[in-house]
Order: sequence, then C-alpha cells, then structure tokens
Amino acid sequence: MAIHFQHLVVIGVGLIGGSLAMALRDRGIVERIVGVGRGLKNLERAKERGIIDSFSRDLKEGSQGADLVVVATPVCTIPAVIKQIAPILRAGTIIIDVGSVKQIILEQVEPSLPAGLHFVGGHPLAGAEKSGAEAASAQLFQGGKCVLTPSPNTDPQALEKVTSIWRESGMEVILMDAQRHDRIMGAISHLSHIVATCLVQTMKGLPDPAEELLSYASGGFNDTTRVASSRPEIWRDIYLWNREAVLEAISQFELSLRRLKGFIEEEDEAGLLKELEGAKKLRNQLKRF
Repeated sequence: MAIHFQHLVVIGVGLIGGSLAMALRDRGIVERIVGVGRGLKNLERAKERGIIDSFSRDLKEGSQGADLVVVATPVCTIPAVIKQIAPILRAGTIIIDVGSVKQIILEQVEPSLPAGLHFVGGHPLAGAEKSGAEAASAQLFQGGKCVLTPSPNTDPQALEKVTSIWRESGMEVILMDAQRHDRIMGAISHLSHIVATCLVQTMKGLPDPAEELLSYASGGFNDTTRVASSRPEIWRDIYLWNREAVLEAISQFELSLRRLKGFIEEEDEAGLLKELEGAKKLRNQLKRF
C-alpha cells in the first residue's frame, strides 16, 4: 500500500520517535515533520540533525495541522497526551504510540477519542540504553519486529496505513491482542531489565566494595546488565503499568532461581548439569530468529 503524509508530528523526539521520523523522511513518506517536547536542547539538536523541520514546546500548538501523530513519550503519559491533543486534531488524523505496555493505554485512549480520529497502538521491538535525539537513527528498525495491537474498534484503513508505516521503516509487523502483548513483554523484555537491575544491586550487598567488584566486570557482566543503564523513570512506569504480567514473570524467575540454588546447596551435579543444558538449548533457539 502506497502511503504519504503531509504533516507528521512527533511528540517525544527521542530514540524511537526520532528514528521513526528519520526513516519515514528517508523513504519520502512524509513532507513536513514537527517535533514536540519539553527539552529545548533536545529539540534544537533534533532540528540540527534534520530529524524535524521545526519544533514547539506547546503540546496543542505543535500538534495542529497533523495528519499523522506519533506519541513517543513515557508509557504513563501517553493517554493524557492523546486526550490533550485530540480536540484540536482534524478528522482523519491517525495517532500511533510506541509504548511497551498496550492494554492499559488502549483502555484509556479509545473511550475518549472523538469520532473521526484513529488510534492504532503499537510497539516497535527496537531500542538501546541511549536516549534522546542524538541517539536516533533511520536504520534502528531494520530487521526488527513491530507489534500492533488493534481492537475491534480500530479503523481498518488506519490499521493498513500504520502497518505500511512500520514495514517501510524496515520492520516485520505482527498483529496481536494487547493483553497477550503485555504478557510476552513482561516475560521477555521487562523481566530482563528487572534481572539486570537486581544483578547490579547485588554487588552492593557482598563483602567486597561494589566499586572494586565492578572494576573487574567484563563481557558477561556488561552484556547481562546493559539495560540497567536505561532511564529509571521509564522503567518504573513500565513495571507499574504492566504490573500483573511483571509480577507473574518475577514469580517464575524466583522459582527458577530457587531450583538452581537448591542444586548448588545439595551439590547435585546431575540436576545442575540438566538445568544448565536445558537453558543452553533454549537460549540457542534465539539463533533461528
């Protein structure tokens, strides 16, 4: 499907929002891009890099005239942002988000959306511990997956256009129920950050000073804890907004940790080896994807 938008507004010109703007501009899908945000330096840098053509720090003023709006703010702010801009958007405008929690956003946005506006929730599975316009790249989404979570109320034509947007940006698009998305992300993405956070914090409780322990950190520790360098306030909100799925994943992780601890306490070589081999076999399946 050939798609084209005259006026793209990106609310939150960071890693994801900025990268999507760059990808769509490179492919000639958008004519004009306006960035909206609170940080003046970040917006100025986005303009310097050619990510946006102009910017505004006023949400309603900056959103006027859009036919496509990308809301790339922290998950807890997405519904409020959409509610604020909805009254000034023209009929036919498509609004998309990039939050990693979907059900609660869908529940809060859809009932308040005026007739004629179209919301399509989505989550591009791409990112890094870096943030801001400086980290944005038109190639960020190449080869990745984007999950879209339409509801029975989602406009079919809007869904088709949003699917094309993400495909043109280099992603495989997957349609999924919002609740299922949140369960999967709780297990795969959100638990990973929790484990990384706990691993780093563990260093503070051991007999040797944490600073001395971390001075010996190399590949394994660095790779495992990389995501713990992400912005804390963003992850705080994700944990709380996907509370049930996160707690379920934590409970399962606790069972796995206790099982492994038990094998070590009992010096159960056979049980320990079986556990390690099972993890290795499952982890190696990642090479297929």
